[in-house]
Amino acid sequence: MRTLILGLITLMASAMSQISLADGHLQSEKTSIANLSWMTGNWSGAMGPGTLEENWTQAKSGSIASLVRLTTPGGTGMVEIVNIQEMEGTLVLHLQQWGPGFAPLAPAQKMLLDKSGEHTVTFKAASPGGLKQLTYSRPADNEFEVSGVTAEDQNFTIKMTPIQ
Repeated sequence: MRTLILGLITLMASAMSQISLADGHLQSEKTSIANLSWMTGNWSGAMGPGTLEENWTQAKSGSIASLVRLTTPGGTGMVEIVNIQEMEGTLVLHLQQWGPGFAPLAPAQKMLLDKSGEHTVTFKAASPGGLKQLTYSRPADNEFEVSGVTAEDQNFTIKMTPIQ
């Protein structure tokens, strides 16, 4: 009898993990910061005539963050902070950009988790700003990609490799 009860409990727990939540996602699909540990590292890639660097911290304590820098032959054109946190029952991304002299380029933007998978995560704008959508992915061990859609409906993809 005890084995039967334990078996039923296990079966019920498995079924509960497949219950769809109000946002249409399965409970088992809910992403935590721990699921974004694949982002950790230092990445660099071409962005027009410049070089974009993303330096992602370890995912811990409910957040992961990146210091982003765009350099050109003329100097540093932009610095950005990206912070992803477990908030409001989901993952929330905040980003803020500054130009030379640490002058804000625009107000900070808030984005909410749209979808996630193995080595990919997509956020959609929840406040006005320069982006409608932002996706991070890691198609291979030595590749990191940032893609998205700007507020002006321009698609972009930036391919990066590890900084040595």
